[in-house]
Amino acid sequence: EEIDGGVASLVAQMIETMYAAPGVGLAANQVGVSRRLFVYDAGDGPITVINPRLVESEGEFTYTEACLSVPGHAWDITRPDRVHVIGLDLDGNELSLEASEFEGRIFQHELDHLDGILLVERLDDDQRREARAMLRREFTSAPVDPDGLASLLER
Repeated sequence: EEIDGGVASLVAQMIETMYAAPGVGLAANQVGVSRRLFVYDAGDGPITVINPRLVESEGEFTYTEACLSVPGHAWDITRPDRVHVIGLDLDGNELSLEASEFEGRIFQHELDHLDGILLVERLDDDQRREARAMLRREFTSAPVDPDGLASLLER
């Protein structure tokens, strides 16, 4: 609700974490913070989107997508090609972002995190079963991550 020094500090830490991972986007809940914001860098430097909302989408685009929450894995995911996202920047100014292909995919991926949706849930039924089995083998002894991977594997 309020963009203050605490939010600015969080954003700086998230950008550092995103680059160190390395990744191109990071949602606050991926680092255990219950705030509706994400950071991303599609190649032109880091951008922060606070209280993002997807207001329009169209088309279809399939792309091999990976996720910092399931490191080392990627799947072909079909999403809308063009999206329009609104929100606020770190200074509290309104943002209206229209993007397609890769940048649009980043927006949708990070919004999924904020809405509690993990990449694996975007797979078709057969892919999802295979991915769950693989992840179950790899992560059953790992601690639960902020996206609730353990509950996802139980479904």
